Amino acid sequence: MGTPAAARRAEQPEGGRWRLRWGDLGRALLALAGGTCGVLLASWLLPGFAVANTWQAVVVALLLLVAGLVLRPFLVWAAVLTGWVGAVLLGFFGQALLLWLALAAALGEEAGFFTTLVASWIIAAVSTLVAWVATAGTDDAVTSQLLGRAHRSPQRVPDPEIPGIVFIQADGVPFPVLDWGVRAGTLPTLTRWVRGGSHKMVEWRPALPATTPASQLGILHGTIDGVPAFRWVDRELGRTLVANQPGDAAVIERKHSNGRGLLADDGVSVSNLFTGDAPTALATMSAVGRSQETRQTREMISTFLARPNGWARSLSRSISEIARERFQSSQARRRDVRPRVHRGWSFTLERAAINGVLRDLNTTLVGEAMLQGKRSIYVDFVDYDTVAHHVGLMQPEALSALEGIDAVLGHLERLSAVTPRPYHLVVLSDHGQSQGEIFEDRYGEGLAELVARLSDARVHSAYDNAEGTGALTSMVGGAGDPETVMGRAMSRASARLAEHAETLASGTSARPAAEEHAFEVFGSGNLGLIYVAGAGQRLRLDELVDRFPALVPGLAAHPGIGFVVVDTAEHGPVVLGAEGEHHLREGVVTGIDPLRGFGPEAPEFVLRAASMPEAPDIYVNSLVDDFGEVAAFEGLVGCHGGLGGWQDRAMLVWPAELPPPPEMITGADALHRVLVGWLEHLGHRRDL
Repeated sequence: MGTPAAARRAEQPEGGRWRLRWGDLGRALLALAGGTCGVLLASWLLPGFAVANTWQAVVVALLLLVAGLVLRPFLVWAAVLTGWVGAVLLGFFGQALLLWLALAAALGEEAGFFTTLVASWIIAAVSTLVAWVATAGTDDAVTSQLLGRAHRSPQRVPDPEIPGIVFIQADGVPFPVLDWGVRAGTLPTLTRWVRGGSHKMVEWRPALPATTPASQLGILHGTIDGVPAFRWVDRELGRTLVANQPGDAAVIERKHSNGRGLLADDGVSVSNLFTGDAPTALATMSAVGRSQETRQTREMISTFLARPNGWARSLSRSISEIARERFQSSQARRRDVRPRVHRGWSFTLERAAINGVLRDLNTTLVGEAMLQGKRSIYVDFVDYDTVAHHVGLMQPEALSALEGIDAVLGHLERLSAVTPRPYHLVVLSDHGQSQGEIFEDRYGEGLAELVARLSDARVHSAYDNAEGTGALTSMVGGAGDPETVMGRAMSRASARLAEHAETLASGTSARPAAEEHAFEVFGSGNLGLIYVAGAGQRLRLDELVDRFPALVPGLAAHPGIGFVVVDTAEHGPVVLGAEGEHHLREGVVTGIDPLRGFGPEAPEFVLRAASMPEAPDIYVNSLVDDFGEVAAFEGLVGCHGGLGGWQDRAMLVWPAELPPPPEMITGADALHRVLVGWLEHLGHRRDL
């Protein structure tokens, strides 16, 4: 990242020699001070836990620190063998075990189990608070342990002269939101980079559909074909595919991987849908079944949870997020914030897990890969995307989540000063987001009900968005292990989470169950997909009109629908609107162009999507109103998947010393070529 970092790397000792530094001593003294304060507070609060004086508290804290240094590696080893259950038990009870041993050694007495457990949490909380205050309220505790280990045992790589790249995906961040954040200075790290000239930022256009499966497949594997939405009917397989389910993600990747993905050259995939052909995949949806990477994930996660400031800090942040969400959602109702959707406990817990534990775990996994000197790393932070779905693009809750990602960038920048090779940090989003009042609230019926009414047939529908839940599923599933009882138990837990996602995907029916359903209707943001059930191939307009005469005309005339796309025998894909039609292959418009207002790339984007074999019988895109807002077919304020608004306005921030993109990047496959070009510019991929 620059000359100072390179100079510091040059000072590192060769090999893996252990070396004590002043920073290690400072961190040890800080931990001792925090532990002492925690012991004194626990002694004052808990009747069954008592130390005679401050000196005894210091001794207990010192022994607790030593016990942690000596025994924690063995506890981590045990947690790795037992999978996620062991990791969680280690987080909850490991510190209590160490405290029990320290008390027995220092005072010659044993406290009760419950008392020791509560005392250990008090000590961990106070230690975390002391570290937080000592670092001026920053999140340095996330990376301090990594920095300390890097100083004590620096790693070596055979090609330190070749810089690495860390690709940080800030999921769903529109370019205008980034631009405003940099102009306002609310994103300190990105603002410093861009204003200081070390980085450049630019807008790029994801193609239709503007959704994570399509964009990430394009970014990581160089193709945007074969993914018409977040979920769709695969006619060849004869079933529905949902991109954030492990088995389906693996099927999608197998279809499109050529072995030369973005991360094929000594890369690491962290918390993504697809691997990008990375040799190492951590908490990645399509690679949940990899046993070797599963064990590595468990080891890293267990090490993180074993640290008092790791698990305690993440859990305390999760609890804080729960409190903030309940307060902010009630405040939004009192102030009658519009547009607004119901924010129940399901979203509350999802937000707490993603912004609390998952963000720190992802940062730790990326940091570990950097310390190992991996050439390329790609990680997906879904914080902003998940929150903005439910609150809107510019609400304080969403902007706070984005600020959290900005803080992570600062941590990784600091860590790059002690890594075996220099690293460039590239920040990008896979798509933007649009917002607006949802379709059902605007018009009194959802897309499935509208299709059922116009066709007088039973409709099977799936609207619910489960992108954030998918990130948690991959993390849990990535810690399973078929060779251990606990590992198999966690694999079953992952399967249950996947079943929950499948339940969301399965949706509901808009007609009595006694009648065979005629349609499968899926919502992907403000993009709707309508499949005629049982059809082995895509039906054309004349076939649809013969079977359901009122359906296509009724959809095209609906005030909440911007355009409808169907296939025709004579003209191929045709876009229909209330007052006109657009023949995409011929470029002929009759009447008022239905794609007017959806951007100059709309005809090209729609033609490509409508020409895929996976395309539905009918594509439906909502209106875009005078505010630039859309109407999601899912129950989301912020959405993406179709056209209209900011969902096709993604962002890219890259180091100024790398070659700039030659022109506006259009399509995730084009972005893939730019990123691969940077890797090759730095000396990567020569042996592929």
